Amino acid sequence: MDITPHVEALRQDLTRAAEVGGIEVEVAAERLLAALDPALRLALMDVLSQAAAEISEQLPGVAIDVRLKGREPEFAVSGAPTAAQSQPADEPFDATDDGEAVTRITLRLPEAVKTRAEALAASRGQSLNTWLVAAARAAAAAQDGSRDGSRDRSRDDHRHGAGHYGRAGKHIRGWAK
Repeated sequence: MDITPHVEALRQDLTRAAEVGGIEVEVAAERLLAALDPALRLALMDVLSQAAAEISEQLPGVAIDVRLKGREPEFAVSGAPTAAQSQPADEPFDATDDGEAVTRITLRLPEAVKTRAEALAASRGQSLNTWLVAAARAAAAAQDGSRDGSRDRSRDDHRHGAGHYGRAGKHIRGWAK
């Protein structure tokens, strides 16, 4: 980060203010400004370091440091997700495949559930987010289907022991004479 323009702007402002006092004040201001340059750079470095520390506190897993490169400070960020990690190519933030708007939520899961969901997502070659969206859609579709009676329960009943010819086994449709 180049702070020289900021130091020069302050120098010009002080020079203009000193012009009002006459030649003796201008000479004194020039001498004072020469001595203030390193002190001003150090003060700006302190401000940037404090800001970096406050930002680091707010971002879990991220550390922001301010380092000097020559006479100029530069930021060093560690622990930040790369662009590929933070936004997989198959998951746009602004719309889904069918053009629906996307919203962000915070989801709190027990650690064991999260670990299992991550494993299932990885086994399908999906991100956790993609897998969770698919699971939520499947659950919503199942719920919607059960409300209007159109859901095929024979598959569920078979898994729960009703069998092929159980009470909910086969559905017969049509007219009887």
